[in-house]
Amino acid sequence: MSDVKVNLRENGPILISGPVTLLDTQGNPYDLTGKANIALCRCGQSGNKPFCDGTHKSCGWVIKDLVPPPPTA
Repeated sequence: MSDVKVNLRENGPILISGPVTLLDTQGNPYDLTGKANIALCRCGQSGNKPFCDGTHKSCGWVIKDLVPPPPTA
């Protein structure tokens, strides 16, 4: 089984490493031939959606996704 890693980058894209299939809303696959990593836009401003084009750096989009602490008993 191949490992796929999904990393939420601070103030940046969703970085996916490993073999994945990315489908559009109609189920058509994007051609990811030769790509070991893909970066998906989270800011909504990319000119190349769903892929990140770095626009988050200049549009002021800021977010920190942190795993919440475990609940206390």
